[in-house]
Amino acid sequence: MLLTRPSPNPTLPTPAAAKRPKLFFLATEDWYFWSDRLPFARALRETGCDIAIAARVQAHGERIRAERFALHPLGWRRRDDGLVGALRALRQISRLYRVERPDIVNHLALKPVLFGGVARRLAFGRNGPVSIDWIMGLGSGFTGRTLKARLLRPLLGAALRIATAGARGRIVVQNPDDGAVLARLGIDPRRIMLIRGSGVDTARFAPLPEPSAETVTVALVARMLRGKGVFDAVPAIRRLRADGLAIELVLAGTPDPDSRDSLTEPELSAIAAEPGIEWLGRVEDVRTVWARAAIAVLPSTYGEGLPRALLEAAACGRPIVTTDTPGCREVVRHGENGLLVPPHDIAALAEAIAALAADPARRQAMGRSGRVMVEREFAEPVIVAQTLALYDELLRETTGGR
Repeated sequence: MLLTRPSPNPTLPTPAAAKRPKLFFLATEDWYFWSDRLPFARALRETGCDIAIAARVQAHGERIRAERFALHPLGWRRRDDGLVGALRALRQISRLYRVERPDIVNHLALKPVLFGGVARRLAFGRNGPVSIDWIMGLGSGFTGRTLKARLLRPLLGAALRIATAGARGRIVVQNPDDGAVLARLGIDPRRIMLIRGSGVDTARFAPLPEPSAETVTVALVARMLRGKGVFDAVPAIRRLRADGLAIELVLAGTPDPDSRDSLTEPELSAIAAEPGIEWLGRVEDVRTVWARAAIAVLPSTYGEGLPRALLEAAACGRPIVTTDTPGCREVVRHGENGLLVPPHDIAALAEAIAALAADPARRQAMGRSGRVMVEREFAEPVIVAQTLALYDELLRETTGGR
């Protein structure tokens, strides 16, 4: 089956005997599927595929069902399930795989890759469906430099090799750095492919005019985690304000109770009590943030898969200051659409922000360059086309070229 968008020509009937390919998505949370895989699932549905999702269902269940996708609630979390919870999740997922019998299973992010790989083996042995393991970022466990990260890395690498061993399919990374790490861990490089992110809706995230306020607003849009660099951005802004610059920092995002790296609401409230710093919490339409902010900042300490917030900021015409880390450096071409600084270097971060804050013409030029880059490399149609080509290739393999 060729996965291209169907022609509206009514004279081309679909053979009644043709089997509709079934694609299964395993995610930790329903919001993760909704925010990162929805454009692809819609495109696949339009080509004639049946879509099923298994995830912890919280706020997006009804919207997912309204898309005519089958939704299977799972009783798991991204962490702290314990041994009993982990075994229960494996049993539930393997049972779903046996019942659904998908042509392709999609494991979205590290925990679904690990659990889904084991469950697939339990359900089918070595003759199961094709799998696509979507690595949305390896995180500090694989890329961190702390003693704990270095000690745990061999165990995590072994678990990942076991979960993906023997499976037909691909392991998809969002940046080349993660692909290199997987290859060093012993994953067959021939199975690793690069698809950079989930795509940006460039019609919705359109260029915005430069804010007219005299005070320059810098925005950090992310889950409120320590690894996102909140504790680097705050002292950088504090330093610039002490030097007399008319500048402020806006934090947009919520804590993540499922992450040990999360800031707490009291911590964020204390930060926001400082002059020149505001915490907005959850923002339904992030375009309101970029309408107000002249500069996007993300001083990530361990890197990202591919930070969607920075791509959306670039699509809106905002220059970026971020760290020279995996994922972040995929979005920023230093000196063209933003500036890269070393992680944990507050002085360099403050200097880069000050340079852009003092030069509106440079900000606008970088914003235009970022917009062109997003349209060319990261727009939704570009990424969807690459993803459909992958599914087409894998379905041809499973059906013997039919």
